[in-house]
Amino acid sequence: MKIFLFALTALAGTLVLQPASAQDKIYRCGNEYTNNVSDAKARGCKLVEGGNVTVLQATKPAAAPAATSPANAPKVSDADQKARDSDRRAILQDELRKAEGKLAELRKEYNGGAPQKSALELRNTQVYQDRVTELKANMDRAQADVDGIRRELDRTK
Repeated sequence: MKIFLFALTALAGTLVLQPASAQDKIYRCGNEYTNNVSDAKARGCKLVEGGNVTVLQATKPAAAPAATSPANAPKVSDADQKARDSDRRAILQDELRKAEGKLAELRKEYNGGAPQKSALELRNTQVYQDRVTELKANMDRAQADVDGIRRELDRTK
């Protein structure tokens, strides 16, 4: 039995180590591979050299079932939902006003990249540069907040 297993293993090893002589030339086109020469030339693909290429086709994920609420979930009337939506919009508009105010204050303090220097900053330019950098980062965050609230408001229309 051991001789049979050894012979079977040796035969399998020689089959695995044999190069794939029938394999066509493989071309890489970005993240895709092809063995179609005319397609590869038309797309400007590069020939893959040195080694074998194994390409596995991915399976498409199953479609997720549509989200449904449980049978015992409470129902909201149309009037209640409209009131909630109206409240949400009012809250977002209030938040937008606050965020725009904060952004305006930061822009005023930033002064186009040249904020007013304090007494300490007159003597130490590194402290001044650090404050300018921090102001710029705070302005960018405030602008991102304003943009996010505006996107959220656009969804409520």
